Amino acid sequence: MPTEPDPLAQVNDGMTVFDVAGEKVGTVTAVQTPGTDVRPELVAGQAEGYMADGYLRVDTSGVLSADAYVSGSEIADVSEVDGGVVTLRVPKEQLPRAGQGGTP
Repeated sequence: MPTEPDPLAQVNDGMTVFDVAGEKVGTVTAVQTPGTDVRPELVAGQAEGYMADGYLRVDTSGVLSADAYVSGSEIADVSEVDGGVVTLRVPKEQLPRAGQGGTP
């Protein structure tokens, strides 16, 4: 039985991230594999879930913006086009932000 490659394993720093609607979220600045010991800047419980699933830290740029976190399960597709593109299964408004402990 063939298995699909883990999309998280195909992501590299510097790739551009787009949400499910095609809106740009930002640029990948870190990739953490499932079971990582690196804790994201999220509230307890939520952070541990992201650590278990693996996650991306995304620089959203802009004034007063905080890094966004993407769980490995929220990645729909990864392609090498245009230097690397990550497409998500969710809208960018649903991504938790560093230090905010959840969605805005």
